[in-house]
Amino acid sequence: MAIEKKFPLPPFTEETAREKVQLAEDAWNSQDPEKVSKAYTVDTEWRNRSQFVNGREEVVAFLSDKWKKEKNYKLKKELWAFTDNRIAVRFEYEYQNAEGAWFRAYGNENWEFNEHGLMQKRYASINDLPITETERRL
Repeated sequence: MAIEKKFPLPPFTEETAREKVQLAEDAWNSQDPEKVSKAYTVDTEWRNRSQFVNGREEVVAFLSDKWKKEKNYKLKKELWAFTDNRIAVRFEYEYQNAEGAWFRAYGNENWEFNEHGLMQKRYASINDLPITETERRL
């Protein structure tokens, strides 16, 4: 069985950390839970707000549920800091709920990667802000 790898691999440089962040942004904006899950280890550990998600199967279920509820989802990530195998990002995304109200979510994520470039840990702190449609910027 071939070893699964997700480039770029750690240790990260500023260039490769920025590339990793952009790849994550692109994947999440695809709203394809299976595609997104492939960036994570099979036994990945997440804390997303107050929810704990463990393993790719739970990632797929979590993201499928998320994007059923969050319509017109658009995300922007920004590199905040990096070290050998860790990256910190700040992000914001906008979405519309089932009732049609708009929100902007702000947050920070801390990522830890294994030597094959797969994310093994993701810790996200997120706050939602109600906005009007005219306040949208993404």
